[in-house]
Amino acid sequence: MTMREEPLVGAWGAEDDRLLPFAVDALDLRGRVVRLGPAVNTILSHYEHPASVARALGEATALTALLGSMLESHGRFQLQTRGDGPIHMLVVDYKAPGLLRGCVRYDAERIDALAPPSELLGRGHMALTIERDEDASRYQGVVALEKEGLAAAAYQYFRQSEQIPSFLRLAVAEVVTPRGHSWRAGGIILQFLPAGRAQKPGEEQDEAPESWMEGVALGATIEDHELVDPNVSSERLLYRLFHERGVKVFRERPLAPYCDCSNERVRDMLRSFSREDRAYMVGDDGRIGVTCEFCGSYRSFDPHELD
Repeated sequence: MTMREEPLVGAWGAEDDRLLPFAVDALDLRGRVVRLGPAVNTILSHYEHPASVARALGEATALTALLGSMLESHGRFQLQTRGDGPIHMLVVDYKAPGLLRGCVRYDAERIDALAPPSELLGRGHMALTIERDEDASRYQGVVALEKEGLAAAAYQYFRQSEQIPSFLRLAVAEVVTPRGHSWRAGGIILQFLPAGRAQKPGEEQDEAPESWMEGVALGATIEDHELVDPNVSSERLLYRLFHERGVKVFRERPLAPYCDCSNERVRDMLRSFSREDRAYMVGDDGRIGVTCEFCGSYRSFDPHELD
């Protein structure tokens, strides 16, 4: 999707890089809306990816923000895919309470500039990993990728592992302005969480209560542009969807890009290799160069200082 950005108008101007939790009590729905502007543009602009690759990484970033926000204040959430498509691997980290970074590996010769992310990922698996700092616990769920995209894989994860009926929508757009172009991304997740009821194993959506079916029907009316339009705020979107049923929002959460690479971390990593292995890393300039896959920062080291 490509769109042209106009000045913000109206009383509910959209704010970028925010995640907004909400609830529709009349339908037993809980959900979150995410809007990413400068944050996702920073992540996608560290390297000059083809547009189709950037869209896939943008979708993964929006999805990670939606799922990672389950961690309130501490811990880390990671989304990682491996598949047989042109995109071999996608990795996006969410560090609570709201930091994001991402990287992608792909075969440039196999990339189709117009292909949707689902075709680029191919068949493989998506792993969702949660690490909690307070108790050093680690949980990982794995779900198959079947050329249907990240949203479909996440739906299967919630259906099989969490047994929570869920609806998910993701969107990415390249914004064109007189000053150049930038990327935006957005997403929304709806979950059926009535008090005292869990989805039965194998239960299909059409077997769920009417309130959930109504929520899905309303969610299905969302257009991609509504999730990335700089003139449509999360509050405005939720009001359009659920004003007849009543929707309440909670404290929004700011999101920002990050990377925790540093000279010390990279130096320690290089020192973990043997002297013989490091000898193979020395370049023509007599130094060992390392580029961070996440932020693109380049660092150069004298091999002797690593001994």
